[in-house]
Amino acid sequence: MLYKVKLKNASETVLLDDKVYEFLTTDPYLVKVDFINNLRRHSSGCAVFQKTWAKAEGGYKTETIYLHKLVAEKFLYRRRSKKKNLVGAINGNKLDCRLENLVWRSRSVASRQRKTSSKSGYTGVYKENNRYRAVISINRKSVHIGMFDTAEEAAQAYNEKSQELYGDDGKVNVIKKVPKAKKAAAKAKKAPAKAKATTKAAAKKTTAKAKTTAKKAKPAAKKATAKKATAKKAATKATTAKKKTVAKKATAKKTTTRKKAATKTTAKAPAKAKSTRGRKKKTA
Repeated sequence: MLYKVKLKNASETVLLDDKVYEFLTTDPYLVKVDFINNLRRHSSGCAVFQKTWAKAEGGYKTETIYLHKLVAEKFLYRRRSKKKNLVGAINGNKLDCRLENLVWRSRSVASRQRKTSSKSGYTGVYKENNRYRAVISINRKSVHIGMFDTAEEAAQAYNEKSQELYGDDGKVNVIKKVPKAKKAAAKAKKAPAKAKATTKAAAKKTTAKAKTTAKKAKPAAKKATAKKATAKKAATKATTAKKKTVAKKATAKKTTTRKKAATKTTAKAPAKAKSTRGRKKKTA
């Protein structure tokens, strides 16, 4: 038989086996403090009994009893060991204090099984932009599992990796059922993302092709420009050579004409002198 005990400060209930309920309602001390009717929900998620007493010598004493620890110490004490000395819930719900759900764990396993602080609501699942990253801790180091479209897919990947690495001691996320509308919305988001990826890939390919063609065209252009430069140099050299030869010919012609003119003038001068001498003699 299963008993449900309502908490004093919350609408939730604690699940108890029949023999556990009988123990809590018949033990003299627990009956004296009215343990079963003063259970509260602790901030850690477990059920706790807490009461403050006035001491005879003055002052106050606060007594705290955690329900899941009390049940495990009373009914599961044989499973306790030096390493496994912390009580945990197999399904992650510490208000489920059935004997089949309680287990003794080591500190490392307990830290692995603790409640997640991730905003996604799943252990090892974190949102990045419009996708979800699944991460698991191995030897105190975060190891990337993969990127997924939904938090539930990432949580499932984490569960599989956790069971593969740690077996029954691994944390297993309780995955919620995703409505069909959310799945359709996720697919709709995924489609434009794929289209963008394909367009980006095509653009990258075209840019890569353009770069390769440009690289191939550069040496050809360099060769062509080099050929043009050499042709220009040859043409300029030829033109300068022609100019030099023309100038040389012109200077040669000038010198020859000058020489001819000089010889003519020298030839004419003595003839004139001879003619004058003859004329003088006649007058005498």
